[in-house]
Amino acid sequence: MSDRLPTRHGKFDRPLWLAGLVLTVGVHAATAFAGEPRRPDFQKFVAVEGNPVFTAAGEGHWDAAIRERGWILREGDQWRMWYTGYDGTREGKKMLGLATSPDGIHWTRHPDNPIYDEHWVEDMQVVKHDGRYVMFAEGVGGYGHLLTSEDGVTWTRVGKLDIRQTSGEPLTSGPPGTPTAYIKDGVWYLFYELYDDGIWLATSSDLKTFSNVQDEPVLVPGPDDYDRRKIALNQVVKCRGTYYAMYHGSGDPQHPGMWCTCVATSPDLIHWTKFPTNPLFPLSENKSSGIFVHDGENWRLYTMHNQVVLHMPSQAAPNE
Repeated sequence: MSDRLPTRHGKFDRPLWLAGLVLTVGVHAATAFAGEPRRPDFQKFVAVEGNPVFTAAGEGHWDAAIRERGWILREGDQWRMWYTGYDGTREGKKMLGLATSPDGIHWTRHPDNPIYDEHWVEDMQVVKHDGRYVMFAEGVGGYGHLLTSEDGVTWTRVGKLDIRQTSGEPLTSGPPGTPTAYIKDGVWYLFYELYDDGIWLATSSDLKTFSNVQDEPVLVPGPDDYDRRKIALNQVVKCRGTYYAMYHGSGDPQHPGMWCTCVATSPDLIHWTKFPTNPLFPLSENKSSGIFVHDGENWRLYTMHNQVVLHMPSQAAPNE
């Protein structure tokens, strides 16, 4: 998001296994379905009773406050949620926590939280493939970086994401934040924002170097008021031939201001059209960092900042 923190970053080593890593990301990696799920019905999501389903622990705890973007994976009968905890101050170190649940509603914090505190971690996406967990996250100063884990609890930082302009030169326009990955036909599509002024897209075949598809953003703020100032992308899923991007936007002149949850669609991951009924919730509700998780029957929508709120479809959408 736009309330960026002081820049301080270093160089990281990359393990040898990274060169040959092949992964699957998005909702496909989170859950195995017996057939392709129906499309989400974006006009029918309502907050469930008992929200929020997860909040900060409060004063005196390592996670006195929590911060965007958390990530939820459903693995069989177990749900896992990784989240960022900190002391609530702008400069407070952002650390990684884990909570588990039998139903995606009632959550229990891991007894060893914070499970990772060696480096700054926030705004993360977690991917599972062949028993390995991979995390795309923001580090200090909003720079995207990569971490890996064998069990989802013990994490190792791989290094900073290397993103290049179409010319092959390194980015010079700002820290690439809110990294969101999708893989298609062996090619990684990495979406990122620069100061929330737009969403850019870079691709890679090996996760070591990403090259911009174009040096202009693929999604920009506006023209409507709800997202005319800032945007950031949280998740891409594919359903019945269409790509859906969950993003949040703001038209609030305050800094930081209020955010809303929005959707865009694409036939090819490059050309995006904003959903005509955006935002999904009023700007005044300040719900952002939304992600979809399929529970085996329906899509659930979780907004992840600065508390976790669960939304369910008011009725099952037709299986189009």
